[in-house]
Amino acid sequence: MENIVYNGNFIKVAEFTRENYTWEKAYLPDSLVVIAITKKKEIVFIEERRPHEDNPIRLKLVTGHIDKGESAIECANRELQEEAGFKANALKEILVNRSSGTINSNFHFILATELEVSKLPNPDGENTIVSVKKIKINEVRNMLKSGELIWNLSTLGLFKVFDLYNI
Repeated sequence: MENIVYNGNFIKVAEFTRENYTWEKAYLPDSLVVIAITKKKEIVFIEERRPHEDNPIRLKLVTGHIDKGESAIECANRELQEEAGFKANALKEILVNRSSGTINSNFHFILATELEVSKLPNPDGENTIVSVKKIKINEVRNMLKSGELIWNLSTLGLFKVFDLYNI
């Protein structure tokens, strides 16, 4: 039986004992990354202000947590409108990363195309987004190779996109 030792807004931590060893499990909400691609084969990135992180302004793809009762596709379009000011008329889930064990989460990768300008208010505050950048797909690949773009779970879906676009 699990004993909840912490239950915050985004992270829940539990402990349980099995075979005389105490294990810890962290649960994260279902999340996603939106890989939005323009007609010119550019990927939409945002520069986001994150004062609680080591690098307080970072270049990243649109990401977000899936609200209760919301599908990954619905969330992707909402987050894209809140963070980058675009709505996608075509959305497709291209990958799901499910992790279980010490860290437990479901992370969805959504390809968004047929973009049009459509802005929703950002609940994190409009000053959170420093800028929106559109970067050619092959340039994004070079940025990953050089380390200019940080490798993380969010960038995993880019490799699927490189395959889809033969880059």
